[in-house]
Amino acid sequence: MIRMGDTHVLCTATIEDRVPPFIKGSGLGWVTAEYGMLPRSTTSRMRRESSAGKQQGRTVEIQRLIGRSLRAGVDRVALGERQITVDCDVIQADGGTRCASITGGWVALRLAVNKLMKAGNVISDPLISPVAAVSCGIYAGQPVLDLDYPEDSEAGVDGNFIMRGDGQLIEIQMSAEGATFSRDQMAHLLDLADSGVQELVELQLKAAE
Repeated sequence: MIRMGDTHVLCTATIEDRVPPFIKGSGLGWVTAEYGMLPRSTTSRMRRESSAGKQQGRTVEIQRLIGRSLRAGVDRVALGERQITVDCDVIQADGGTRCASITGGWVALRLAVNKLMKAGNVISDPLISPVAAVSCGIYAGQPVLDLDYPEDSEAGVDGNFIMRGDGQLIEIQMSAEGATFSRDQMAHLLDLADSGVQELVELQLKAAE
């Protein structure tokens, strides 16, 4: 369970001795993710997507983001031809659910890989570096780290920064909402995100001990 303020996400990882058909026989492993929000994770009840018969576009986008972010920290050759699925279920949402899912999802992935290594199923550690994510934005004219829902909904600029523990960037999603931003402001937010990610990485490593 990862808690970032009032955003709480339950993350689990499942190891399977199979891979998607498009990489079968390649010797490469695969890491994927699924994401969902419980009906009362928000202030008003959301309808379950299963009752609607399909996932919303936002859900599909977020789970693809989680999957490709986590894969960026994995040596898929060292993982071997197996799949790890990370499930992220939002218990309570107050902004930044995708960032919390990525950060907590890596801890679940780390624990799953530890199990593989302990059993002798992988020879070398397939996890290159921790992967963490944090939101940053400009709220009331000031740069803010880890926006909550009121800040996120009113921010003139907001973005999600996904990075590895070694400082390598994985993905940046930034947009202006009723305002624009300069290169200097973007650089400032990136520095802010970097400091936040490094703090998260320390917590990830401690949680996965």
